[in-house]
Amino acid sequence: MRDAANTPISIETAITELSLAVGQLIRRLRSESNPDGLTWSQTVVLARLASAGPMVTADLARAEAVKPQSMGATLAELELDGLVKRRAHPTDGRQVLFELTADGVEARRKRSAAKQKWLLDAMAQFTVDERRTLVAAAGLIRRLSETGTHRSES
Repeated sequence: MRDAANTPISIETAITELSLAVGQLIRRLRSESNPDGLTWSQTVVLARLASAGPMVTADLARAEAVKPQSMGATLAELELDGLVKRRAHPTDGRQVLFELTADGVEARRKRSAAKQKWLLDAMAQFTVDERRTLVAAAGLIRRLSETGTHRSES
């Protein structure tokens, strides 16, 4: 009987296993950190406004690679929910800036707290050695995500 830890793993198998595991973790984190029932698009917009500050619809759409009309619809929903507000652009009277409201900031805080709580509870079930392994894996996953890719020009 071969020791499973020493059995060579093909790159294809590693890719499949990693993709499935990372995808499952992301879906679980989204689920656990969504106490307010926001859509993924709404969550991304709140995060972008929190990190970049006030932005116009077109810039938000470009940053998230969506059509301005789609971004406008997302912003309208967030505005109705009181999570973002409009204000005049300081240099271009034709444009409107969107920014987080106090409720929007609080929604981001709640999402972060919910994610942190779930991760703390989940990680508490692992042994110290398993947590060390996860931290080492996190470093490798980070390195993998920073690895340059070469795409052929069409």
